[in-house]
Amino acid sequence: MANKEEKADAPAPEEKPATEEKPATDQPAAGQPAAEEKQQQQQRQQIQLDDTGITARYANFCRVNGTPEELIIDFGLNAQPFGAPTETLRVNQRLVINYYTAKRLLAALSMSVQRHEAAFGVLETDVQKRVLPGAMRQAPTQQS
Repeated sequence: MANKEEKADAPAPEEKPATEEKPATDQPAAGQPAAEEKQQQQQRQQIQLDDTGITARYANFCRVNGTPEELIIDFGLNAQPFGAPTETLRVNQRLVINYYTAKRLLAALSMSVQRHEAAFGVLETDVQKRVLPGAMRQAPTQQS
């Protein structure tokens, strides 16, 4: 399970660097000047990730449940994104993480979405607001 938690901290696949940076945890020596202490805290440690056996799956649906110790995030594919689904949604992946990892994941996802919106515009999460009026009712016309 620890291996899954490490991978949950990684950025999304399209943005994932070859190495992940985490702050160094070395404590400064007693009596060390504040500037040196700050510089040492800013140093980063490189962590190598091996993702050779990873499989990627697409999901457009997620459900989050939790216990006092961990979050359970289920991912699946909703074939009917408009209205209430008539079929049972099948969960393809389940991620179980602790709240510390969840908070780091939240920060990483938030930063990624902010960058995307800065480059491409605001993302509307309400499907009904994204659909053009009448597009759901009208079938495309064929020209002969």
